[in-house]
Amino acid sequence: MPKINLATVPVKTGSIYPAPYAEMMVGRSSLRLGDAGGLTQFGVNLVTLEPGAVASLRHWHLKEDEFAIVLEGDLILVEDEGETPMRPGDCAAWKAGVANGHRFVNRSDHPARFLVVGSKDPEEVASYSDVDMKIHMNRGKPRFTYRDDTDWAGSR
Repeated sequence: MPKINLATVPVKTGSIYPAPYAEMMVGRSSLRLGDAGGLTQFGVNLVTLEPGAVASLRHWHLKEDEFAIVLEGDLILVEDEGETPMRPGDCAAWKAGVANGHRFVNRSDHPARFLVVGSKDPEEVASYSDVDMKIHMNRGKPRFTYRDDTDWAGSR
């Protein structure tokens, strides 16, 4: 297995979310380690959240399992059931098809990092718990809709 040189992996910032949600992702960056290693069956991302940043909108996946482990700093895991403090070594997992919207938030004064691993279905749908939006991924190409599957035309 070839070693991945983290210094050569491009840092991904910004978001593919449409406005106004893309602007909410300021302070989040990630290294797409799975892509850097040529993996196709699952994704591996090293995510950094600056103080005050959020990792995503609260979401859940129809077909993809997700697993996360906190590596550095203090995070808050926000799920349907409430909030859970997460520290280095703490893990969380979400089974595909379970409608438990989740995300990480950094409410501390220091950057935090976590590793997230997820299956990589070529045709996936993720639903957002707090906004009327879904994302349909088809072989890496996103299409946003409202929850009723009509095409996205802006927040309503």
